[in-house]
Amino acid sequence: MATSSDSAATALLGLRCPRCHQGKLFTYSAFQVTKFADMPAQCPVCEQSFEPEPGFYYGSMYITFAFNVATLMVVGVLLYYFFGNPDTRVYVVVVTGLTLLLTPAILRYSRALMLYWFGGARYDPKWRGRVA
Repeated sequence: MATSSDSAATALLGLRCPRCHQGKLFTYSAFQVTKFADMPAQCPVCEQSFEPEPGFYYGSMYITFAFNVATLMVVGVLLYYFFGNPDTRVYVVVVTGLTLLLTPAILRYSRALMLYWFGGARYDPKWRGRVA
């Protein structure tokens, strides 16, 4: 049995359903390259819809962009201060490589944030332990 949490932040970090904090948002592991973005249509525990309307997750592109800009800024500052401002090619290769490695996590958390912020579902403790 999956555990649940009353904390929305903990449930978000665990990529759990915004209503019951138990059901998983994604079907497969992030390490399955061809299926890391697959989501079930609804929560397996409380049957909350994970796609409130068609095209809902197009808005998560903006959140993904913000994550990628943050990655660029952090890596750029670290390279500048710890490696003495290396050649431009080093910046491009390191940022590109890190962005590609982080793509599954960035996409998953962008979608989860979109669902938590704009999906309309709020935590309902009555769903804890209820069989749907």
